[in-house]
Amino acid sequence: MMINKITEIRDNIHIGKLYKYNEYYNHVNELNINEITKRPYRFDIINNLLTYLNKEDSYYLEIGVRNPNDNFNKIIAKNKFSVDPGIEFENNSVDFKVTSDEFFSGLKNNEFLNSEIKFDVIFIDGLHLANQVKKDIENSLNYLNPNGFIVLHDCNPPSEYHAREDFYNDLTPAKKSWNGTTWKAFIEFRKKDEFSSICVDTDWGVGIITKAIDFGNPNVIDNEFYEYKIFNEFRKESLNLVQYEDFINKLGL
Repeated sequence: MMINKITEIRDNIHIGKLYKYNEYYNHVNELNINEITKRPYRFDIINNLLTYLNKEDSYYLEIGVRNPNDNFNKIIAKNKFSVDPGIEFENNSVDFKVTSDEFFSGLKNNEFLNSEIKFDVIFIDGLHLANQVKKDIENSLNYLNPNGFIVLHDCNPPSEYHAREDFYNDLTPAKKSWNGTTWKAFIEFRKKDEFSSICVDTDWGVGIITKAIDFGNPNVIDNEFYEYKIFNEFRKESLNLVQYEDFINKLGL
């Protein structure tokens, strides 16, 4: 029994050293730390957009809230509404305790709010899987003011481990940090000529979609199968990735 225990300890030490001295593992860990320390936050960018719109009676919708103190409570808008089924947060204090699909269906049928409502900013931070994000974008467009903004979190995963599909697979160099496949939905939408889009390089990548401002050219990178390697090689072009200062200059703030 003692020999088996010693062998197990030695094996664990060996595995630990493999991770500790692995160059690639350490590189991804550095990317992780670097992203965590970036400023400003997503709520700063959302408030910048609301300031740009300069509306006394602004309307804001947040899809995917978890802890309201992380973002929702920091948004400065007269009319704020929140959607989250409350799967990941015990104290679910949002306005609509349903999935985004259920919310938009209820909104369409006048079960929630009013089907004629138009939002100035809609923030999408729900299920971080491309198919769902795509649906959230398309549904949001039906209730967005003509000069409004759709904002998406987690558009700029720093490594393929951050861009994994399974949140619970945290035995990777990214550890518990997770952006999912939001980036796929965003770069796909960026191919549309009728909208303008940009991604601010902070807080895991804050994507913005609008008709109000010309943020630059659409995505023309050929990445038919949404391979992370190609995305990483052409990250700036795929996302229209800019620094926060450039974003502020675009708004004229």
